[in-house]
Amino acid sequence: MKSIALREIKSFFGSPIGYLVIAIFLLLNGLFLWVFDGEYNILQSGFADLSPFFTLSPWILIFLIPAVTMRSFSDEKKQGTIELLLTKPLSIWQIVNGKFLGSFLLIVIALVPTLVYVYVISSLGSPEGNIDLGSTMGSYFGLLFLVAAYTAIGIFTSTLSENQIVAFLLSVFLCFIFYFGFQGIANYAKGFDEVISMFGMDYHFKSMSRGVIDTRDVLYFISISFLFLSFTVFKLKSLKS
Repeated sequence: MKSIALREIKSFFGSPIGYLVIAIFLLLNGLFLWVFDGEYNILQSGFADLSPFFTLSPWILIFLIPAVTMRSFSDEKKQGTIELLLTKPLSIWQIVNGKFLGSFLLIVIALVPTLVYVYVISSLGSPEGNIDLGSTMGSYFGLLFLVAAYTAIGIFTSTLSENQIVAFLLSVFLCFIFYFGFQGIANYAKGFDEVISMFGMDYHFKSMSRGVIDTRDVLYFISISFLFLSFTVFKLKSLKS
């Protein structure tokens, strides 16, 4: 598993993909949070908190993570190396987890520089240091789980087609459904809105963003990640047979 993960990371940084993902993520966040006028501009909000960043990031990641994961298995299928990969002295679970871990770590690397925002916001607070660290750390923790769920979905869709664009579009669609779709349905299902919204990532991510880590939210993200990784293993086993 470790060798697969390291190979994935090396392939990301051996081509422009890794650098582009990190640069685009930081650039888009930086422009919306500090430059462009609007509701996401922290300097114009008058509040020393990072809630605009945590509102914006899931939407940017809906597109960036599928761009990272779309090649995971679709590229192997296109080049005809999927059979060779499956004959390695590794279980299918180890191969899938290696691919997952490599993509996940790339996004984590992209998130690390945003910790500078915490220092900047803390310095801008009145008085200095006036920032809700509990809520901020809870939001970062929730963002990591959200990244894991997006990545698992992207890894699964990459097994469905050898066309990377198709894998990308399917991943974006599923991530959107799981992040916002259930909440959108809940808005029209009066009386069942609370139950339906609990199936969506947005509900659990916002819950963690309050600074209280509820085991139900953690188990939700772990379950979604495990479910789509299981789908990936099932799909690869069908290819192997």
